[in-house]
Amino acid sequence: MSGPSMSRRGMLQAAGGGAALGVAGILAPTAVTPAYATPGRPEGAAMTEPDAEAARHWWPPQRQVWTPVGWKGHLFRFDVFYNGAILSHPAVALAPSSAPTLKPYLKPYLGKDFQVTPVMPQGSGFPALSTTPYYLHRGDFGVGLQGWRTDTEAPVLWTEHRRQAGLVLRQETFAHLKGGGEVDTADEPLYSWTRFTVDHVDDHDAPAEFTFVLRLSKVFYRHVVGPPEQQEAFITIESRPAAAPLDGPPWIDRIWNPDGKPLTVPVYDHEDQVRMIVGTPAGGTISLAAAENHDQVYDLKVGLPVKEGTSIDVLLPAVPQAEAEALREWEVGRAAALAECEAFWAPPAQATELITPEPHVNEYFRRSVQLAEVIAEKSPDSGKYTFLTGSYGYDLLWSTPTSMIGHMFLDLLGRHEVVERHIDLYLDVQGKRKPPGQAYATLPTDGFFATPLSLQSFDWLGDHGAILEVAARHALLSWDEAFTQRWLPAIVKACEFIKAAVEFTGHDGVKGLMPAAASNDTGVEQQSIWIQVWNYKGLASSVELLRRVKHARAEEFATVASTFRETFVTALRAAAKDAPTWTDPDGATHPILPSKFHGPTSPWPYLEAFDTGALTAVWAGLLPASDPLMRSYLEFYRVGPNTKLFDPWHHTALDRVVLDHEQSSGEPCYSWNLFHTWQTGDRARFLEGLYGLMLGACSENTFIAGEHRNAMYGTLFVQPLVTWAARTALVDDGLDPDELHLLRLCPLAWLVDGTPTKLLRAPTRYGTVSLQLSRDDANRQLDVKLDFSWKRKPKRIVLHPPPIPDLLRITVNGTGYPARKPIEL
Repeated sequence: MSGPSMSRRGMLQAAGGGAALGVAGILAPTAVTPAYATPGRPEGAAMTEPDAEAARHWWPPQRQVWTPVGWKGHLFRFDVFYNGAILSHPAVALAPSSAPTLKPYLKPYLGKDFQVTPVMPQGSGFPALSTTPYYLHRGDFGVGLQGWRTDTEAPVLWTEHRRQAGLVLRQETFAHLKGGGEVDTADEPLYSWTRFTVDHVDDHDAPAEFTFVLRLSKVFYRHVVGPPEQQEAFITIESRPAAAPLDGPPWIDRIWNPDGKPLTVPVYDHEDQVRMIVGTPAGGTISLAAAENHDQVYDLKVGLPVKEGTSIDVLLPAVPQAEAEALREWEVGRAAALAECEAFWAPPAQATELITPEPHVNEYFRRSVQLAEVIAEKSPDSGKYTFLTGSYGYDLLWSTPTSMIGHMFLDLLGRHEVVERHIDLYLDVQGKRKPPGQAYATLPTDGFFATPLSLQSFDWLGDHGAILEVAARHALLSWDEAFTQRWLPAIVKACEFIKAAVEFTGHDGVKGLMPAAASNDTGVEQQSIWIQVWNYKGLASSVELLRRVKHARAEEFATVASTFRETFVTALRAAAKDAPTWTDPDGATHPILPSKFHGPTSPWPYLEAFDTGALTAVWAGLLPASDPLMRSYLEFYRVGPNTKLFDPWHHTALDRVVLDHEQSSGEPCYSWNLFHTWQTGDRARFLEGLYGLMLGACSENTFIAGEHRNAMYGTLFVQPLVTWAARTALVDDGLDPDELHLLRLCPLAWLVDGTPTKLLRAPTRYGTVSLQLSRDDANRQLDVKLDFSWKRKPKRIVLHPPPIPDLLRITVNGTGYPARKPIEL
């Protein structure tokens, strides 16, 4: 049926045949199945299995990346740009927005922002700061050389400045909290330590001395409000010199240094507070002067002998400090501060470990887990921890996408204590906020979950389901009885809210579904699919939990969920009959599924159609990936009319969305197609999505994610999907509620002769699973070591032999099996 004579139309029509077609290759291009042209693949090209190195070359480097450096739970962060610029913006407002939102407890820090920009010499001088605004990437292409040190547990971010004069100046930045422990008030003195080191000297042609500038200003890298040009990838960074002037001139003392001895030089602001401290080496120079063409912008010119290992240290407090406090931190010293950071950032013993032959993968997860607690805070008004949606731009809380940090990322990596700590604040808010929809005005809302008002960006009705999902899923994966008992009353009340909403008939939309409400940042009230999938998903996970604990109302809510699902499917099929159509390459027509059942059109119809539209139904469990509607609609984004209009430098919110190397060209974090390829076993496309998201939607250097390619970094939007995919490729507890599948979609890049792969202490709905894989090409054998700590043993455990050419034998805990078919354990 899947042979050479099977047309694309035949595959789409046959998809209704059920699970028998849910096998690898049914839609994946192979040697005998032609691949239609897609944005990420030439016409007729067969898809070979990718790895991280291959994915690195699918796109040009991402532009204008910034990466936060900070401390777990602290109110402030340092955002380091690709060019080494360090931004301290303690009272950052929501951006982009025509009406910026500021958390109320940040008001005392307004105006205390500070930017330190390394400026390297050009010719005989230093380039002046422009007097007119310009897009940052237009000045230097928006790309730098940056990454994390791999030899430290502490997150130490390096940036290289390669100078044709004959040297490499390496910049390294890490954050340190006074005392090196957990935050208390969360606004304790926080510092960044930055060292500029001569890392390489050319053997034949290098200067004796090198001088560069640290340009001191207020933060003048700003988000453009609104799309300035069609090809600006939606949200870009603009250099706005008018924002750069400081409130008054800084000053430095002790700069006279006739003997060339090392110096400690505090830099004071206009209020005599220490704004930074610079330590120069023996033979170093330092001076301060007004920047060319700009009042109240200053160039701190520092020089050092060009000898490998020579360095200049810069200490930057997040907010200005009294001299005694700043000097206290300076006296601690960089080495001692880094040692405290090493101890602080050591992972707990119970954390999940993923170790593969791909260093990029290993470092990606190590640093991403740390970033999750940096892009977070302990809010002073409540004393509660919370994840944030981003750093420098989205420093508030969109509860729906941010919930994925818990249930699809940290919980899957065994960091249960972090998830519990950061979702506790929702218990205090339940029933305190009103749903953002007129239809809910008469409904009981004591079970309604929402974002705390001080953290809220925009109010989405889907937040209720997302908060319910992260709580229920956390209980299911952590098996934490204390957490479950504490949250159970709130979970039941949240289910009651959904029950009341779907049973309410006093609205104009589809009866039996959640009524219309605000479901995105536009505030437009729609009976959107986005609202339905999140609330259904949270309800379904809660039913699973309630059944596990034998709760008296489990079956009541199970009936609600079943009716909800049936109503959704019926409504979607009815909508498909009246939907506009598209024609596939074989000439067959298919419906273009809607993103809503009722309500006005949103300003972002193309983005919503993919990112929050019908493809989410597979992830939510409302429809299987084998359903003809799902298979047809997925192909729309691969070979449909949008692909003919796709521009690699597209406008990510307003242009038509396609699958670009199996990631959404709109918001990659919502690449729900990954759940389709997982469920159908489409190995090639599943792995293309895994690596595409890891390398194409995150910085390949610092691993920080962007909301879009080339825009809105400082986030972890994408890490949940990547983590879910990587873990599920090895250990899959979601394919069937009573089965555990192992190695079903394991990348061949993780099965390298002589280099083991390990997934240790991986949480599942059955308990924890550890596996170790070792390949021996000489004996054509794969050795698998398994260890289980069951809470509830699955009815069936299946190990899937990976498609390794010439593999003959698999041993599981010493027992041998032929490598020809799935192994029942």
